[in-house]
Amino acid sequence: MRSSHPSRTLVLLAGSTLLLSACAQGSATNPQADEPSTDTEAAADDTADEAAQEMVQITYSNFSANGGNEENLDAIVTAFEEENPSVDVTVETLPYDDYFTALQTAVAGGSEADVFELNYENFVTYQESGALAAMEGVDTSAYVPSLVEAFAVDGTSYGLPESFSNVVLFYNADLFEEAGVEPPTSDWTWQDERAAAEQLTDAGAGVWGDYQPISFHEFYKALAQNGGTFLSEDGSAVAFDSPEGVEAAEWLVGKSGTTMPSAEDGAGTPDFDSGLFMDGELAMWHTGIWMFGAMAEADFAWDIVVEPGMQAQASAMFANTVVVSERSEQQEAAQAFAAYVTGSDVAAQTRIEAGWELPPVDDESLNAAYLEQTPPANRAAVFEALDEVVLPPVIASQQEMQDIVTEELTEAAAGRKTAQEAVDSAAERVAPLLGE
Repeated sequence: MRSSHPSRTLVLLAGSTLLLSACAQGSATNPQADEPSTDTEAAADDTADEAAQEMVQITYSNFSANGGNEENLDAIVTAFEEENPSVDVTVETLPYDDYFTALQTAVAGGSEADVFELNYENFVTYQESGALAAMEGVDTSAYVPSLVEAFAVDGTSYGLPESFSNVVLFYNADLFEEAGVEPPTSDWTWQDERAAAEQLTDAGAGVWGDYQPISFHEFYKALAQNGGTFLSEDGSAVAFDSPEGVEAAEWLVGKSGTTMPSAEDGAGTPDFDSGLFMDGELAMWHTGIWMFGAMAEADFAWDIVVEPGMQAQASAMFANTVVVSERSEQQEAAQAFAAYVTGSDVAAQTRIEAGWELPPVDDESLNAAYLEQTPPANRAAVFEALDEVVLPPVIASQQEMQDIVTEELTEAAAGRKTAQEAVDSAAERVAPLLGE
């Protein structure tokens, strides 16, 4: 395997140079090393040549190992190569900010890797373009069903789930106890959350009851929690300008300045919400499980539950997938590697031990080590949230759509528009993008 580690690459090159040098110069301890090879030696050389010719070379391009998990990926790839000695994997790891531009260029030029990593939004785009091979020969029974479904089209998998994270409701248990308010449970509704937030908010003491970002990502999730849909079933029309959509918008923007800080208070600035929660000044916080590490040193008791719903529960899930290029000439080896790097015991254990996102496997024994870590005590909520997930709507002009919705909701939160006006304006602006 050739990894993205410069140090390892240099070691391998140095070793290769020494080996070539030794072959060329013979051996000082074996005077016959320079003599013509015997028939046996020639046969051995022929066998070695045949083995070399039978080696399958595949390439793997990714972004998620960048910034600290390169060695963990190396360990997974090395284990795969040991179990599959006829396959050699060359790894390319790029920073997230550069990855998708490089991938787009590679795919346009027909030089993409045999296997590559995608997030959900880009998976939809590349699958629709026909760039991805169907994973018809891969057994997906080991994965969490909702994750498999995320990367399947009409029942056929075009990507294997690699990792996931999701959003839950964090809460400061000490603040709840001090206020005499019962802590959140998995069957809470918006009304329960609102009532608790009102009791826990103490503006004079600088304590807020709730924090939920006013953004596209929170809106499409709240919309699903309220029984609505963002786009029509075929994706050709806006569907969020409905009574359910207006109620979802009101649920988000109505918190601003009442039970949660407003933009004038600093809400929306980098790390404002995490700082507020870490300082013990926030009772409830809608955020992702990626904050567990940062919260480990908190000096107060905290825990999590599945986010409250209204008409239904719906949790936002952010998932990465590993796909195989439709143009790969090594489909069998590529799909075998994709299955290994996503669903093998080695991959799952490596991820859990490293705290490198969560593996997508549906195996309680593999997840036991993760569940035993505290805080939070209720880590089971992370997996409970997978029972009812909502994925982001995806269109060609994805970023523009996201910006429009966030902008309009921000206007409503500032009191410059009503929730109805913001939703109507967003719908009017998003509709022309659907035909692109």
